[in-house]
Amino acid sequence: MNHIVTVQDAVTAFADFMEPTKAELDAIEQEMPVIRAGVDLVDAQIIALDHAPNEIDSRRIRRARRRVLAARRELANRTAGECLPGGAA
Repeated sequence: MNHIVTVQDAVTAFADFMEPTKAELDAIEQEMPVIRAGVDLVDAQIIALDHAPNEIDSRRIRRARRRVLAARRELANRTAGECLPGGAA
């Protein structure tokens, strides 16, 4: 009986695509405020799942949603400004 084994680890162990590039890390760093705001929103929603939602939970979720929208707006404005020639916004 012949056993079939995978050699993927040996093939991809030293592949360049295994680690993020500097450009990818920079993009993640720029998006970090949006990521953090999204995590805060999910946390607020999880807290509201544990019991019947009350006014405080509703406020917490609304604030978290506003922070997500504000972070997305800032990111969009920042990246739009980088794409325009001459620095015009």
